[in-house]
Amino acid sequence: MPDLESRMVGVILAAGKGARMFPFSEQHPKPILPILNRPLIARQIEVMRDLGLSTIYVVVGHLGYQIARVLGSGAELGVDLHLIGQESTLGLAHAVGSLESYVQAPFLLMLGDIHFHLKAPLRPLLDDVCEGRCNASLISMYDPDPAMVRRNFVIQADAAGRVSRVIEKPRYVDSQLKGCGLYVFDQHIFDAIRRTPRTAMRDEYEITTSIQILIDDGYVVNHHPIVERDLNLTKPDDLLLINLLELKRQGLASVIDPSATIPAGAVIDNSVIGANVQVRHPIRISNSVIMPGVVVNSTTDLDAVVLSGEHSVHCPIAAVGLRS
Repeated sequence: MPDLESRMVGVILAAGKGARMFPFSEQHPKPILPILNRPLIARQIEVMRDLGLSTIYVVVGHLGYQIARVLGSGAELGVDLHLIGQESTLGLAHAVGSLESYVQAPFLLMLGDIHFHLKAPLRPLLDDVCEGRCNASLISMYDPDPAMVRRNFVIQADAAGRVSRVIEKPRYVDSQLKGCGLYVFDQHIFDAIRRTPRTAMRDEYEITTSIQILIDDGYVVNHHPIVERDLNLTKPDDLLLINLLELKRQGLASVIDPSATIPAGAVIDNSVIGANVQVRHPIRISNSVIMPGVVVNSTTDLDAVVLSGEHSVHCPIAAVGLRS
């Protein structure tokens, strides 16, 4: 297969404030929140790199300087990163549209707050768009939970996978097929974005509206249900849940950064302990995430919490069914 490096670029949207991630979103942009002590966005970049994409554009806004500090030029991850500032966040279509003068090729788009695992390769979908067999591909999954479908968008398609309709955050869920925040587009998406009105529901420029314009104009939009698991990093519960799921998936008892200080008698169980964490007392920490630099002064055991700086959030729902 021809090399993708010269035919396609990567795009990651990382500008949103993430108000529902409070209080942690006041300190960090969501894409650099830690999953097993690594920024979420680092894994997305690695997925793109491993597909052969060497040029990646990251749209930044809220606390964007932190993303720049963490990622640098991208050299450590083996890519060429370009950070593009977005002054106002007016929806996904607005963010993608801000890249029109930079992106001159088909592109793989990922939302910066999505954690996912695939059950089939992405490469054929990228080739389909690059080689003109379709104009867009939506990476999808079947999800039996209507609440999870409502957090994303519903896809209506024929048996061959050609999409006829997409519905953003539907009030009534009549399908288990949802979009997952991963897309492949050719250049036609930019014309659709220019014709995308603000929605009445959220007063934003929705990428699903742009996709529907593509469909209505007769362009070929396909979907591929190759996502095995996905989760939007929306609330503190999600941050804990993703970390606990990754511990379980990788068969790890815990992840403890070598620079952390753990006293004799302390027990770390099914938890993630970040760099330069200091645990002051011989307590038990279970089913929890302790972010870098935290000094844990508690003299009582901790369970199902996320700690960062002065903030502590108890997330018992996230740990249900995932306890070691």
